[in-house]
Amino acid sequence: MPLKRSMGLASLILYGTGTILGAGIFVVIGEVMGEAGTLAPLAYATAGVVAVFTALSFAEIAARVPSAGGAIDYIRKGFGSDSFAGVIGWMMIIANIVSGATITTGFVSYLNSFVDLPHWLATGWLVVLLGAISIAGMKQSAWFMSVTTAIGIATLLVVLWLLRDSLIGWPGKFAQGSEIWNAGGASAILAGAFLAIYSFIGFGDVAQTAEEVKDVKRTLPLAMWLVLAIVFVFYLAIATALAGRSDIDAIAGADAPLVYAATADTGFPALPLAIASLFVIVNGALTQVIAAARLLMDMGRDDLLNTPEIFGRVNATTHTPIIATLASLAVILVLALFVPLGTLASGTSLAILMVFTAVNAALWKLKRESQPEDVPNMWKIVPVLGVITCALAVVGQVALWTIGIGG
Repeated sequence: MPLKRSMGLASLILYGTGTILGAGIFVVIGEVMGEAGTLAPLAYATAGVVAVFTALSFAEIAARVPSAGGAIDYIRKGFGSDSFAGVIGWMMIIANIVSGATITTGFVSYLNSFVDLPHWLATGWLVVLLGAISIAGMKQSAWFMSVTTAIGIATLLVVLWLLRDSLIGWPGKFAQGSEIWNAGGASAILAGAFLAIYSFIGFGDVAQTAEEVKDVKRTLPLAMWLVLAIVFVFYLAIATALAGRSDIDAIAGADAPLVYAATADTGFPALPLAIASLFVIVNGALTQVIAAARLLMDMGRDDLLNTPEIFGRVNATTHTPIIATLASLAVILVLALFVPLGTLASGTSLAILMVFTAVNAALWKLKRESQPEDVPNMWKIVPVLGVITCALAVVGQVALWTIGIGG
């Protein structure tokens, strides 16, 4: 049973923007502030440099190989190896599941900022909600994401207005400091950037909607470019606004860092921002569930690394892989209950960077062999730079962990 093509450009942009913003700003921003402090905008800028080359590579290779398997089928097409593709597939499944757990943990933190519920109850309730929406169908999921993304963008604009003084004041604060010119400053930027890279992984999830997108070879690349531009502007603006404040340690330690920063001394009520944030965070978690389930579905239907065939089945009524979705949700539930947020985000970043390195290499190999006329034609240097930046990010994080930073 094939997936149903129901997504156009607008819904795809909202889908991608919602998942990336939900993960990056509302959940991980506190962790990034804790590592980079005043230098957080530079950490996000560094992460953006790593992400942009891979995003451009995804825009071309997703049009060349429009498959719900995403990186699995890109690697298989580029290298002709089912075994390598299977390894990459499992790495992607793990990364999406761990990312889903990361966002779920962030949801519970935000919820606890205004409602005192047991951790297990809030986590279990969210997992059930995610399962119901993702199983219902892609059209229903995309509609939900469109609404929550609109709420999220409006919320971020309100936050930026409330923090306009610190946004404008950050350049002066940065100029007065000397952190960037010493080894500690460089380490802080790199440690923050590695966590911030997690904030950009959503364009891979956008690529995995390929079998559910109308006019995929035109719509998918365009959506990726627009999504990356939108979220990059928001990341820099929000990070700058928070870094311009004097209470960075409090922001880093807050259950709901963005809500705390926007309401600590502005007189604006916290409850509306917290509720709006929850909707966006649910959006981000939902995308990770959908991505993990479709990867597991692709592995099952293609029998990669002996993945059980049952995961490859698509329900005839909902046109969604129900069994793969339930399996993904079960693991997300366990991780969200027992593993800290920072550890989850770091683990996701490391796994996804390895996958991105392989995808860039696959595109470079495909471009050497041929260049179809009906897909975007990136310069050959783009995937090369993608390989280099992703590989350096992996090496840099391992080095930071070795000396006890960013773990």
